[in-house]
Amino acid sequence: MAVDVVLGLQWGDEGKGKIVDVLSESYQLVARFQGGPNAGHTLEFGGRKFVLNTIPSGVFSPNTVNLIGNGVVIDPVGFKAEVEGLKTHGFDLLTSGNLKIAKRAHLILPTHQLLDAASERELGTNKIGSTLKGIGPAYMDKTGRSGLRVGDILLPDFMDRYQKLVAKHQSILLVLYGEVPDFTDREQAFFDGVEFLKQFALVDAEHLIHQCLQEGHRILAEGAQGTLLDVDFGTYPFVTASTTITAGACIGLGVAPQKIGEVIGIFKAYCTRVGGGPFPTEQINEIGEQLRQTGKEFGAVSGRPRRTGWLDLPALKQAILLNGVTQLVMTKADVLDNFEQINVCTHYLQDSVKIDYLPYEMDQHNIEPVYKTFPGWQTAISSMSTAAEMPEALKAYLRFLESALGLPVRYLSVGPDRMQTIDLFNK
Repeated sequence: MAVDVVLGLQWGDEGKGKIVDVLSESYQLVARFQGGPNAGHTLEFGGRKFVLNTIPSGVFSPNTVNLIGNGVVIDPVGFKAEVEGLKTHGFDLLTSGNLKIAKRAHLILPTHQLLDAASERELGTNKIGSTLKGIGPAYMDKTGRSGLRVGDILLPDFMDRYQKLVAKHQSILLVLYGEVPDFTDREQAFFDGVEFLKQFALVDAEHLIHQCLQEGHRILAEGAQGTLLDVDFGTYPFVTASTTITAGACIGLGVAPQKIGEVIGIFKAYCTRVGGGPFPTEQINEIGEQLRQTGKEFGAVSGRPRRTGWLDLPALKQAILLNGVTQLVMTKADVLDNFEQINVCTHYLQDSVKIDYLPYEMDQHNIEPVYKTFPGWQTAISSMSTAAEMPEALKAYLRFLESALGLPVRYLSVGPDRMQTIDLFNK
């Protein structure tokens, strides 16, 4: 058996949570492999809407075990609130026992959040666009070999380790930013969250995964954010702090590369991003506003309006290359229902040279998108359930994308509900 991977091919917000939810019934284990509570995976079914930040999107499948992997950074305060919120809707993860947490996952401390906020203030107009959840500083401590891990909360010297790291953070805040804000209330909530974490199964996740593989169970790895926010291959420095590509599933779960099976890449029928950084196809105009309002493009975590633009094939091709994508999923096709014309960026002109990839020297001033225009379908598609019902203009749009990208589009999402998903392989 192999580990299949679901991940985003753009700047995040592609609809990964919905697709994992749709697919999870066919898997015995769903494992989140990177990121933190800056993720906002929105799922809708039965007239209800849920936003998951840290918890894997397979928790609504009763026969599926869910795992928060070692590559994730966990805020105990946010985690506790997320679990308690699900309980009010009838999903008691403590009673069901279908959520496990890797001991090697790192913790986000209150002082990580203070460092995050102070850093963004210092950057001013050049800020990254952080969600201020403390994620970047937590990953910095991880790579700096001074972080705290979930397994540490079970050790007798946990408080000593905690105080040592907090003292380091206080020194940085004082020296670099001139003040240490009071975090007494945050600290108490943190320790309450730590006690709450102890009630869950804290496991050696890599061994759990390999045991599942040996027993023939199907495993689905769930990524957060998107490929273009990868710390190595994204639009640096306007990126997240973790590895968002397929390789991150190996690192963030302890899975050998040859154990990776299908790689399911998700992209929107257009593009969005949150925060700063280059965005070649951005539409700062009526088209962009129509995409934003129709697509409800506001951050599930931050509530910030997302930047919007046309689909970008050079960036998408690079994401496919980096991830080894085997199947594609296109989401939010219904957002384009009322457009008379739809543009797709097929190439860039970089300093007047035509290229079809994401270059290192990436900024808004030397990149000009080259567009191909398609007629819109101008038909409501959200109630369609088969490929045969789709308008010809949408079919032509999909055929072009499949030809340009060299991969089939397996699923088409035509609305937010889990039922609004068309399997294009099932004619």
